[in-house]
Amino acid sequence: MSRWARRGMLLPAAMLAACSQAEPQKAPEAVRPVLSVLVEPQAGSAQGFAGTVEPQFSANLSFRLLGKVVARDVDVGDRVARGVTIAALDPTALDLAVQAARAELSNAEAQAANASASEERQRQLLAAANVSQAVYDAARQASQAAAANVERARAALAKSEEQLGYTRLFSDFDGIVTAVGAEVGQTVSPGQTVVTVARSDAREAVVDIPDRLTGGLAPGAEFDVVLQSLPSIRSKGRLREIAPQADNSTRTRRVRLTLVDPPDAFRLGSTVTATQTAPAAPMIELPASALLEKDGADQVWIVDPQTSNVTLRTVEVAFRNGATFTVAGGLEPGMRVITAGIHSLQEGQKVGLPEGGAK
Repeated sequence: MSRWARRGMLLPAAMLAACSQAEPQKAPEAVRPVLSVLVEPQAGSAQGFAGTVEPQFSANLSFRLLGKVVARDVDVGDRVARGVTIAALDPTALDLAVQAARAELSNAEAQAANASASEERQRQLLAAANVSQAVYDAARQASQAAAANVERARAALAKSEEQLGYTRLFSDFDGIVTAVGAEVGQTVSPGQTVVTVARSDAREAVVDIPDRLTGGLAPGAEFDVVLQSLPSIRSKGRLREIAPQADNSTRTRRVRLTLVDPPDAFRLGSTVTATQTAPAAPMIELPASALLEKDGADQVWIVDPQTSNVTLRTVEVAFRNGATFTVAGGLEPGMRVITAGIHSLQEGQKVGLPEGGAK
């Protein structure tokens, strides 16, 4: 075979090899290693929380007037009855004001009687044509003015008597004195607390519960409340109020439990332990690093166990507690949630889990 013939046979083979080398080969899909956690609801355990017995209703009693305290018949711990005087101001000046108002009323009534009699005389003279209409009109106007002065004097007397009544301090309900703010001989200003009275019939237990444990609590939830000094003495408590904000230092919320028919041993200030009667519902708690806030929604990355691809899922967050958050809905047991690198993932991206699927 000639040299030119051999070149003709080699040329197509070379061209075919060049074309095959020019075609780009598809790179294998990159698998990104991630950290994840398996969703496992944790059953809440019954825990006891220490607290104290406090009044549900109390009032700071004060005088409406400036004056000197001349009597205070109660002290801390004393029981008071509704309408009974518990403190008083010096009434001397107001007594004199009442006497002056009564004198003014007597004077006004005497002037009114005189003016009324003068009007009647002028009316009779006018009927006999012995006085002019103008004279009678003046007498009638004087009588009306005197009657108005009587009404004014009566109002002034009522006001003075009311002011005198303000020198007596009393409670509008039966209760127990929990604090005093003024002593006999002290001059107090209007609105200054003299005595604090708490209702003894409405008591509640006040406890501080960790923020992460209050997510499942609802108004009306029942608690078993026992007296720490005598654990055999107990009462039922119903959740009345949860503080809207957790304490910055302790991360606890103040919870108020209304006591149902508490024994007399549940005195104000007693130390108690409150335990939730019904078992706490299972909770799903995840690291805060797994939560992605996007477009106003709370989301997490879920790993498909078959394809190892990730997808976003919207969840309902019950509450946050620093390094963790509790999920109220949107996840099911057995799902795997990404806990690191959530901001650089894309929908449908394949990920690689550590051996055994550890966190």
